[in-house]
Amino acid sequence: MTEFDVPERHAQLLAYARSLTPPSGWKIEVSGDEIIMTAGPSVIHQRNLLIVREQFDAHRPADLMPSENTGLASPNVGKLRNPDLTYIPVSVVEFGGNDVPAELATIAVEIVSPPNPENDLVGKVRDYPLTHIPLYLLIDPRDGVLVLYSAPSGGVYHQRWSGRFGDRVPIPEPFAFDLATDALIRYPA
Repeated sequence: MTEFDVPERHAQLLAYARSLTPPSGWKIEVSGDEIIMTAGPSVIHQRNLLIVREQFDAHRPADLMPSENTGLASPNVGKLRNPDLTYIPVSVVEFGGNDVPAELATIAVEIVSPPNPENDLVGKVRDYPLTHIPLYLLIDPRDGVLVLYSAPSGGVYHQRWSGRFGDRVPIPEPFAFDLATDALIRYPA
């Protein structure tokens, strides 16, 4: 497993967050000195995730596996995030446990939830490049927009592709395909 130089306060907060038992359907994340609890997703959220996942699954390399709501941990920067969908090496099963080192994820896919959009639009745009996740696909059914962040370096993403539902998103290696988004559903107004 990857070794981390974990600041003591981050280690304590992560340990505390892991000791919590959230209500059924809720998940816990940590960003710096903040614990974030989010409610389970709506059926529109789930349907959109299925549309995206089926396409990624069709293009995933054999050594990667999909995972929904896996804890991606980066204790050295005080982060524990649970993307709606990620692809991680099959070999992580050897680690056991519930968390995976964030830098092993090839992508984080998030579908914005109406009750807490800032978590996906601000917090995760800040946190994912810090944890060295190479791709962050943000899908916002509130407005029907998509953003693909890539090329993380120095704690920020340096490339950004934006589009609308109906556009094809150019997903780079290791998947290398154009994600069709015409079947994505917007949240009701």
